[in-house]
Amino acid sequence: MAAIHEIKTLRNRYHTFRDRFHAGEVLGQMLASQYESGEGLIVLAIPSGGVPVGLKVRERLGCPLDLMIVRKLQIPGNTEAGFGAMTLDGSLFLNERLLSDLNLTPSQIEDESQRVRSELYERNALFRKGKPPQDVTGKTVILVDDGLASGYTMMASIYEAKKKGARQTVVAIPTAPMTTIHKLESGVDAVYCPNIREGPQFSVAGAYENWYDLSSQEVMDMLASL
Repeated sequence: MAAIHEIKTLRNRYHTFRDRFHAGEVLGQMLASQYESGEGLIVLAIPSGGVPVGLKVRERLGCPLDLMIVRKLQIPGNTEAGFGAMTLDGSLFLNERLLSDLNLTPSQIEDESQRVRSELYERNALFRKGKPPQDVTGKTVILVDDGLASGYTMMASIYEAKKKGARQTVVAIPTAPMTTIHKLESGVDAVYCPNIREGPQFSVAGAYENWYDLSSQEVMDMLASL
């Protein structure tokens, strides 16, 4: 079972971080006590929101940063909620319990899967600009996003990192519900989450004072600094 690291004084707090960069600074400070040397490490940030967080983590740890191209499968008519996630190679991670409640048809699931598959290819080409992904074989991979809700996007990322030969997988997110952390902890080596929240209601945006969806151009501008 993974060790779970949090900042106790931030448990159940709202508007904890000024923005994603601030969240990355807090996460980087937490991670530094264990991974400060940067040796054998790589940060894999999940676009779009994970990129500014990952940049600050990478800066603090002094290690390379690359992207983990995965994407949420959206519930039809609800762009904020998802019923699973897909990796770049087409591997699916479905929330079967939610799917049974939604009564989505196989055709609806396939249509969304096809849409996300095309979007993954486009985002990979746009953000990587033809560069191959960095080799993670034998490395400690720190998977970074701006927060977790259901956790299926991170589950897909964990699977992908392990498939590519990561020696250890570490989940580093600014905020998440405890229920989701418990879903992940058996499959990784450690979880770092300064702002763990409990209770029936949760949104990633609730952890931030300044929250908005990043555009592709903003993400590309951030990556240009590497």
